[in-house]
Amino acid sequence: MIWKSAIKKYENYLKIERGLSKNSITNYLFDINSIIKYYKIDIEIMNTKDIDSDQIQSFIYEEAKYKSSHSMARRISGLKSFFNYLVFEKIRSDDPTDLIEMPKIGRKLPEVLSISEVEKILLAIDLSHTQGQRNKAIVETLYGSGLRVSELINLNLSNLFFKEDIIKVIGKGNKQRLVPMGEYAKKQIQIYVDCFRSKNKIHPSYEDVLFLNQNGKRLTRAMIFTLIKKYSLEAKILKKVSPHTLRHSFATHLLENGADLRTIQVMMGHESITTTEIYTHMDTKYLKSVMKNFHPRKS
Repeated sequence: MIWKSAIKKYENYLKIERGLSKNSITNYLFDINSIIKYYKIDIEIMNTKDIDSDQIQSFIYEEAKYKSSHSMARRISGLKSFFNYLVFEKIRSDDPTDLIEMPKIGRKLPEVLSISEVEKILLAIDLSHTQGQRNKAIVETLYGSGLRVSELINLNLSNLFFKEDIIKVIGKGNKQRLVPMGEYAKKQIQIYVDCFRSKNKIHPSYEDVLFLNQNGKRLTRAMIFTLIKKYSLEAKILKKVSPHTLRHSFATHLLENGADLRTIQVMMGHESITTTEIYTHMDTKYLKSVMKNFHPRKS
């Protein structure tokens, strides 16, 4: 099968069978396009059977000269997924990525904000600005419910259940979960919806979208990253802060205040508990207090 047809089938597989988000699919296709570009493959003519394991190894070797272990792990994972699919669909009889090993990667712990740092970021938001209340509601929602950026921008009014204090979140792979709405987040969202959002000229296609830009359309991921970076700098936070930092802080603060890992896993939308475990980095002072209070042979 020629590359163009194989890639189209693979894209449909990622979208329909695996239910991946648009961003995830783009990343997988980017990995395939990287090797196409490297070997100048004519996808209209050349067959996917024409590339062998030696060529894959050479490509990986060259890429590794200037990419980090994390980037290479991402690239290898993408290529393995594609060729595994070709074998599964009997488009190829062998997998040229079989012998390629994933680089060893240390688990880098993300930054976590203190409660006072979160409050400083919130105080940095200028509420006299036309989008100030919206932005405050965004920060409160990221920190108060631990949402991913993609989940935040895809929130609709119909996903909010104020009486039950619940948000219906559409997560990775279009999987739904119910997340408690933080008290502060609920208050700020209600103020935004009741007093500010309605003043926007809303595009007809986005009437149900919660957070809107000045043109009445859905916000982009890039806009959320820009806002968080802007307010963290204005708050003079020295750490590198992103929307994920607020999500990580949400999980860490829950854990430090007694929430169990399984509950956090459900709220975060993690498929595996091992993913949630990275959120368990706590300072030794907290760990010592847990030991002192809960160990049966405490003094």
